[in-house]
Amino acid sequence: GKGWTLTTSVLTLSSTMRTLRTLRKLSRNQPSLARALSTSMVRPVALPRSKTGEQKRGYKMMNFGGTEEKVIERSDYPPQKLKEVFPGKMALLGYGTQGRGQALNMRDQGLDVIVGLRKGRTWDLAKEDGWVEGESLFEIEEAADKGDVIMYMLSDAGQSMMWPKIAPYVTSGKTLYFSHGFSVVFSELTGVVPPEGVDVILAAPKGSGTTVRRLFLEGRGINASCAVYADASGKAEEKSEAIAIGVGAGYTYKTTFEKEVHSDLTGERGVLMGAVAGMFKAQYDVLRANGHSPSEAFNETVEEATQSLYPLIGENGMDWMFANCSTTAQRGALDWAPRFEKATKPVFEELYARVVDGSETQRSLDKNSQPDYHEELQKELKEYADSEMWQAGITVRSLRPERN
Repeated sequence: GKGWTLTTSVLTLSSTMRTLRTLRKLSRNQPSLARALSTSMVRPVALPRSKTGEQKRGYKMMNFGGTEEKVIERSDYPPQKLKEVFPGKMALLGYGTQGRGQALNMRDQGLDVIVGLRKGRTWDLAKEDGWVEGESLFEIEEAADKGDVIMYMLSDAGQSMMWPKIAPYVTSGKTLYFSHGFSVVFSELTGVVPPEGVDVILAAPKGSGTTVRRLFLEGRGINASCAVYADASGKAEEKSEAIAIGVGAGYTYKTTFEKEVHSDLTGERGVLMGAVAGMFKAQYDVLRANGHSPSEAFNETVEEATQSLYPLIGENGMDWMFANCSTTAQRGALDWAPRFEKATKPVFEELYARVVDGSETQRSLDKNSQPDYHEELQKELKEYADSEMWQAGITVRSLRPERN
């Protein structure tokens, strides 16, 4: 029908930035299509097949800047293989953005998924997404009891607080899954200590749950890392690879629980969000202090970066970006890059040390477990939202051609 025609059109769009803008515009103009993109109403794209019709399998060793690493791709674990690796129930506990995206992606690939939640707003959202109370939607403890694989997708602080109630259901022969090494690596702070006799595995998609879902629906899949903490069955490595593909990865690479959490916490506080936010503000403030208008300061600081340069760097690399700009920009960027590296490297070294020694974990647990945490968080976020820079950003974004 008409709805499926629209859905098919979305799935065949290319992965360029222009296509993504078109997708967003379609979603605004077609509410039913927008809903399809956020739930399981859109069918996953068919997996690659050989000329004989058989789905391709076979791991790859790839060279990453001189180091050979094993890469597992979606074609290595087609849906039938996923069901062979995981024939039982996948009990996903928690339904935040990451949990929601992973649950829907697994369900779309034919796995037997149930969701465990407390009744409330997310419970209602899960029902809207098609999870049926008493069949595929349960209270957290009941879901944990039913699950052959317990997917512990509560927040980091939530995992620590709920572990005494969940631990009795993590029994011998089951598999315990995480998407972040936080709770296990820093178990002396979180209290999360997996018992003997269970496989403990990890798959960590490198993006938000919204992106995990969106890229899966587009037939691409996000990149993810996978790891094994405990191998009671002798099959934990295969499980870690398979579950990464099951939750929506297009490809996955090997890591350890420790390396995943150390790199993840450093990245979030560094170039993924914290450092970028700080540098945006520093440059914007300098431009404003020297008489530049808010619109000019925001465009030269944020808008040009996010809408023009960063996508090109993502597609082609920094070397390509240096080679494909004006000679003035090229010379200036090459000259100043080492100075910024020298200025920021000590900050990153301090950050990494705080991650490894558990200081950042302790701060997260302390802050996130406060009874007034959400109220205080809203105050912090409001400061950003009400600042001149990000208020200017609202106006700048409203002027993008695709929004008119």
